[in-house]
Amino acid sequence: MDLGLTGKVALVTGASGGIGGAIAEALARQGCDVVAAARSAEALQELAETIGRDANRQVVPCIADRREADGGARAVGTAEEEFRCPDILVNNAGSTKRGDVFALSEGDWREGFALKFFGYVRMTRACWPLLKAAPGAVVNIIAIGGRTQGPIETNRLWARLERYAEETGLGLEEARRRLAREIRLARFGQAAEIGDAAAFLASTRAHYFQGALIDIDSGATRTM
Repeated sequence: MDLGLTGKVALVTGASGGIGGAIAEALARQGCDVVAAARSAEALQELAETIGRDANRQVVPCIADRREADGGARAVGTAEEEFRCPDILVNNAGSTKRGDVFALSEGDWREGFALKFFGYVRMTRACWPLLKAAPGAVVNIIAIGGRTQGPIETNRLWARLERYAEETGLGLEEARRRLAREIRLARFGQAAEIGDAAAFLASTRAHYFQGALIDIDSGATRTM
């Protein structure tokens, strides 16, 4: 399906790997040039080279920490400098510390909100004038754990699977199948599936989606 994204510019945060990297790749495959923002310079450079080569689009790495007050402005400034404006903003946060609500320290909570809440707010505020002029789209990626479990196969999940395999004495593949069954899933999701969904939502094909919350979790969130 042609999503009409050829020649558009996308700014993707948390793009150094996992879901963010898959989103950057999906948008580039659909014809977008991409500003890939994250904290890891080495991972960003590798991603930019790989996607740029495979999708034949320009991918510009931008070192930016969304927890910092000027992190959003730095990323948007890179998009303006390289491409004049972003047409698409994808807010995709990195991981925060897992744990029991009473066991996590106040510092853990501050760190999480700085990354996942205030980071999104800063980036959106910095981009908003340019997105209005485009006109453009904002796609916010949030952790499915905020509602129900529907894990995506990223490095974080594989680390969890390795611990689970060690605790249960199972092989890694069997641990993968059993953990999915325990949380009532046929399988774990793939980062590319999130990338494809984000590309669709950022396109004109999805213009009637406004303020929508879409669960991509293999039906883990049961609302009927």
